[in-house]
Amino acid sequence: MNISEPMSAIRSYISAFNKGDEAEMASVFAELGFILDGMAPHVWQGPAAPKDWYRDVLAEGERHGVSGYEVTLAEPIHNNVTGDSAYVVVPASMTFNMQGKQIKQSGAFFTVALRRVANSWRIAAWAWSKGK
Repeated sequence: MNISEPMSAIRSYISAFNKGDEAEMASVFAELGFILDGMAPHVWQGPAAPKDWYRDVLAEGERHGVSGYEVTLAEPIHNNVTGDSAYVVVPASMTFNMQGKQIKQSGAFFTVALRRVANSWRIAAWAWSKGK
């Protein structure tokens, strides 16, 4: 996969999440990447981080009757590239079904650090800051 811009990598990752495609999420992730999220255990790292995190998302959702996650990204408020490193902050919202009711969380931020590897951008770390 050749992803030439940091936002392309981020959009690919979110698209894969929205489709529930763990393999595609992992393909955009750096081998030694990190995930920081509000859900316990809060930190996932290494090559299996996207798959481990997604497994935990589904388990947490099952415990609370949540399914049908979909993230929507706005335009980045920070999109800084310095050499082979990038830092991007994107306003985001998430919709999901909770016990049969459609819920929309707005005001979130998806903060992502990326590294360019062999002319493609890979997510080195991301953090989700929950909105309302």
